[in-house]
Amino acid sequence: RSDVTVHELWFQMLSARLTTVQRSGPGSAVATFTRMKPHPLKLGSVRAAVDPGGLISATLRKAGGIRFADKIGAEMARNVARLLIDEGAAVLAACNKLTQLPASPNRERAAASVLMEFVGFGPKQSRNVLQSLGLTRYEIPIDSRVTNWLNLFGFPIHLNARTLAEPAYYDFVSDGVIALCKAAGIYPCMLDAAIFASQDGGAWTPENVNG
Repeated sequence: RSDVTVHELWFQMLSARLTTVQRSGPGSAVATFTRMKPHPLKLGSVRAAVDPGGLISATLRKAGGIRFADKIGAEMARNVARLLIDEGAAVLAACNKLTQLPASPNRERAAASVLMEFVGFGPKQSRNVLQSLGLTRYEIPIDSRVTNWLNLFGFPIHLNARTLAEPAYYDFVSDGVIALCKAAGIYPCMLDAAIFASQDGGAWTPENVNG
């Protein structure tokens, strides 16, 4: 794919932050909001606002059904400010390294680590951003759906989804997923898609995928 723009990065960061600790399936308020066209929280609109955090919070409350509007507004206002200075250039550079072949697990994890320096972005959210941008093959968003599937089918150790917020534990689980997929001759993103599809029952369609 072509290089990621700061506008794309902002939108996917906002979308990933909205999915944290709230429903985000195809019929959810979050999914409906992220599909809005024209989108009310494009980077240009937020950047031009006198009070970016207030704009974000008010827009989320107006949309309805989205939790933590004030918290998300405050956090994403800090993040948009960081995107527009040198830190934005650093994260874009890390993301755009992933557009260059060959794909590399280490390069993907390095980009995720840079994203984790932003407010409200843990290991899973950072992978969500990279995946939504179409940049990853190896590093996937790991949550309870993935750990439950791995536990059900005999992963060598029992995995605890609650511990995934700890980066070292997340990396440990991700290493296991990468090794498992290598043995099976597939990329981890393919396993993630299969688990996702099996648990969402085909509810996602081309019409309701976030864009």
